[in-house]
Amino acid sequence: MAITITEDCINCGACEPECPTKAITEGDDIYVINPSACSECVGFSDSLACQAVCPPECCLPDPGRVETEDVLIRRSLSLRPDSDELRRKAAANDYPSHFRK
Repeated sequence: MAITITEDCINCGACEPECPTKAITEGDDIYVINPSACSECVGFSDSLACQAVCPPECCLPDPGRVETEDVLIRRSLSLRPDSDELRRKAAANDYPSHFRK
């Protein structure tokens, strides 16, 4: 499930540099997440990086885009093909994921 940023966003920009797949960009009034680039940080962190730094706590799971861990790790790999560490961890099935908490 991709993460979405709600209208409670204060446009502070704290989330953007935390995103490992560069899915977050500044929109007209609030920051937005490109759902096809969001991996929910699977492969990079055991929590949602954007959610961890968001002051108004407006980075939330999008119930309209439920995705499995397998889909998300494949997305991470496709978005970061240059990451040997990610590729190695994925091959060993030993990567961080909020699904594995």
